[in-house]
Amino acid sequence: MSEFILSNFAMHIALAPEEQEQALAMLQHKTVAKRAYLLRPGDIDRNIYFVNKGCLRIYYTDKDGQEHTICFYPENWWACDIVSFFKEKPAMNTIQALEDSEVYYFTLPRLEELFLKIPKFERFFRILTQNGFELYQRRITSNLSQTAEKRYLEFRKRYPGLEQRIAQKHIARYIGITPTFLSMMRKDKNL
Repeated sequence: MSEFILSNFAMHIALAPEEQEQALAMLQHKTVAKRAYLLRPGDIDRNIYFVNKGCLRIYYTDKDGQEHTICFYPENWWACDIVSFFKEKPAMNTIQALEDSEVYYFTLPRLEELFLKIPKFERFFRILTQNGFELYQRRITSNLSQTAEKRYLEFRKRYPGLEQRIAQKHIARYIGITPTFLSMMRKDKNL
């Protein structure tokens, strides 16, 4: 575990060995079965998760019961309902495991403690937040202006190899089309 998450930290900050040990000591661990929920609407997201193994998804369910996948979180990604987590407000979204998964996580109190003990982690999580905001902006723009085919190709570029691991219905919900249309499009375009 430690090498994988330490390399993730190293993408944005340099940690001394004692800082690495402190950060790792504050992390908690859990395994999550496929289809299990880490967050349901109305609950407060108490954890920010690092996906060590497996894949999670965050989705919104509309008033008609239709699911709209917002984002996938495969290995080496961080996942949370950011508004619920940092503002301690009831979540509007669901976080679910799409595969048997292994996650490491910080609670908000532990993360705040980490910010005080090792201030460079504020930089790390600021960069994660900025990157996440950029991802959401690009996704919204794509949904408003791109064809389904282009959105599918963007999905494949952003999540290489993921389509072999998760159900087609989840990909279709991410792109904003039906699974039947996705299947026809892939067949017709040889995608």
